[in-house]
Amino acid sequence: MNHMPLKPIAAPTRAPTRRALAKQRTREKILASARELFTEKGYERATIRDIASTAGMSTGAVFASFSDKSELFQEILTADHETVFGAMRDAAVGDTIDEKIVGLFAKGYEHHMHDMPLLQAAIAAAWSPEIGAEIRSRINRPSVPALISEILAAAQQRGEVSRDANVSLMAQMFWDSYLANYRHAAFEGWGLDALTARLRDQVGIILGGAR
Repeated sequence: MNHMPLKPIAAPTRAPTRRALAKQRTREKILASARELFTEKGYERATIRDIASTAGMSTGAVFASFSDKSELFQEILTADHETVFGAMRDAAVGDTIDEKIVGLFAKGYEHHMHDMPLLQAAIAAAWSPEIGAEIRSRINRPSVPALISEILAAAQQRGEVSRDANVSLMAQMFWDSYLANYRHAAFEGWGLDALTARLRDQVGIILGGAR
């Protein structure tokens, strides 16, 4: 008599407890309030007391979820980085290497132009004695330059970029140009179109020496 093999019974997935759900909602509320205040006041002027008040809870409730203000700010910047990096990666499309690079960076500008005060707060915090080193390392995270290097390497394979071109150096030059252009938005009021036009010119010049 043939027997059908028994399938292993998967362990039932446990639903989150009420306590866990309440804790998650509290964290999300605190993060939303902190993001609002960091954007409005900057890192230094926004206090845990302010954040707790805006969230409608006690400072003790905030400290039950986060060790300090630095951890709050770091979590907000991490989430922001992941969001914008994903959007930039998805925007690296086009028929030419120029279109891919410009499309990628234009998406980054578009994201931050809608939230420029938070970017300014992050840049200011980069020179804070308290968390400056961590913020600077986050601003210079290698994920975007690594993505650009991959795009350039693929372009080399297609013959769009010279085989002798230093892909890593070019990627860093693109990244440096992208970051430097933000000063025009922060201090001179440049909009998305002006930033993208400047970046397009810079991309053309950099790629022109690597054809």
